[in-house]
Amino acid sequence: MDTIKVDRKQTKMVAHRGLSGIEKENTCSAFVAAGNRSYFGVETDVHVTKDGKFVIFHDDNLERVTGINAVVEESTYEQLRRVVLFDKDNIKGRIDLMIPSLEEYLSICCKYGKTCVLELKNKFSPRDIDNVIKIVRSVYSLKKVIFISFVLENLTYIRKKLKNQKLQFLLCDFNENAEGQKFSDRLLQLKQNSLDIDILYTSLTEENVKILHNNGIEINTWNVNDKNYAQKLINMGVDYLTTETLE
Repeated sequence: MDTIKVDRKQTKMVAHRGLSGIEKENTCSAFVAAGNRSYFGVETDVHVTKDGKFVIFHDDNLERVTGINAVVEESTYEQLRRVVLFDKDNIKGRIDLMIPSLEEYLSICCKYGKTCVLELKNKFSPRDIDNVIKIVRSVYSLKKVIFISFVLENLTYIRKKLKNQKLQFLLCDFNENAEGQKFSDRLLQLKQNSLDIDILYTSLTEENVKILHNNGIEINTWNVNDKNYAQKLINMGVDYLTTETLE
């Protein structure tokens, strides 16, 4: 199996949950597969366990990828580390398909020189964010990490601590959110907190790409697996493109 090649020009390609189009999402196998290819970055998701440690997993519940009905953040680190995931064919059997620790993900990115695009899932306490930062510093480098989150408070807390840290606010839509916030308000919010953006790819247009760039805001877009659509976004000038299959 191989990736689908695109003319990425100046756009930085990011492997979504590792190279999840080929290997099981958010596993060491997916991170190594991305490491062995030309990706700029490797995106993943981090949860806090019941006992205050950090694991790599996307969903709040284990069931979709393990068949076990359990909440990640209500489970201990040791409980989660014993779980075996389904492979891409939804069959278990590969003992290497385990839930990685944050340290394992960082170590693989470090080995292959990839930028970590690290999503903080749900709202983190200040203490938990401080501990994530401490682990990043001990295993790799904050200069090689972009923090992303749908939770604005996670990012604003990091901004107060780390003036120059790369941060991207995750969004599904520019124009409105649940509170009815308009694009102009969103733009001001991004600028006030020195945040870049990571947005669902179907929400991007040439016009809003231009407006964001004119305001000094970098654009990441998820989760793009259609080659023709990806080429359109690259031609618009998006700074990063997050994908499961394209390279």
